[in-house]
Amino acid sequence: MVDFQPTPPPVHVAPGQAPTPEQLQQIQAHMHADARRLGLTMDAYTTKLKELAKRQQQQMQMQAQVQAQQQQAAQGQQEPIQPGPPKPEALAVANFLRSQDLKTRTCIFNEKRKDMFRVKRAIRALQSEAYTKARAKNALLPEVKDRVAAENAFKLLPLSLLALRVSKIDPNSGHDGHGHGKKKRVKGLWTVKVEHQQEAQDDMYYMWLYEGSQWKQKAYAIGALLLVFTVVMFPLWPLVMRQGVWYLSMAMLGVIGLFFVMSIFRLILFCVTMITNPPGLWLFPNLLEDVGFFDSFKPVWAWHETEAVSILRSLSDSDTDSPTFVGEEEKAQGEESCQSSQTRKRKCKGTSTR
Repeated sequence: MVDFQPTPPPVHVAPGQAPTPEQLQQIQAHMHADARRLGLTMDAYTTKLKELAKRQQQQMQMQAQVQAQQQQAAQGQQEPIQPGPPKPEALAVANFLRSQDLKTRTCIFNEKRKDMFRVKRAIRALQSEAYTKARAKNALLPEVKDRVAAENAFKLLPLSLLALRVSKIDPNSGHDGHGHGKKKRVKGLWTVKVEHQQEAQDDMYYMWLYEGSQWKQKAYAIGALLLVFTVVMFPLWPLVMRQGVWYLSMAMLGVIGLFFVMSIFRLILFCVTMITNPPGLWLFPNLLEDVGFFDSFKPVWAWHETEAVSILRSLSDSDTDSPTFVGEEEKAQGEESCQSSQTRKRKCKGTSTR
């Protein structure tokens, strides 16, 4: 198959300028002569000419994209992070920051709890005297003289996948229309996602992927293995030890039974007080919440949150979630707001009647 190679017309037209009628006639005559030379009809010649122009335009676009990528690489733009073994310098920086008080918070990432910290606290730790003393003992720590050097040292963490920048997301997003129940949000507990741009500004948050030395995990594994081995050898235990285990198991069963009794009693108490003294009283309101052991018994009692107080809290709530239960003062404020709203409604009805 012979390649389609048309000859350019002998007429020169400046870019952005329309050809004159004489030039148009010359171009048409040249096209007819070129079609006869190639043994094509005028329609076939025009079709092949359009296809050739389209291919040339695509080639120009591809060349422009390649040039743009080369320019971006020359300007030193951020490259994608390639997973690999962490660098010794990055491990040294991570161990130092792990030993500092960065006021970490707990977050949820892929349904797992991770530690999260703010960038400004890490930068502050890298510019502190403690870092200078640590660097005198550990030569792997990079030198930090100013803010730029501190940021460069901090960026070793995401480059080695020891810590990554995250942002807060809604844990219930993407579940609409799928029949999933909404997850209960816990105060101060963020659900996060990893951001593509790993920057180091003060107000950004990073999540630890590096868990430090693994000797604790190894010690726990050995301890669990010894515990299983000890339980398996239970028939060979002395009689005194077996009796002690029996008494201990009975005590644990008693604690579990007491917990169920307490749960039933607090429910009955709430139902009774909801009728006699609304909105109802809860005993140990945080007993079934996702909090620590001692926080489950604080406060001892609290009033159930009413709808009016929920509206007030939703208006005044900012970034954190509001607690489920309120005290007597907030209860009184909620009732007063309800009474004032009802009074305004009566006034509006009276005005409309007049």
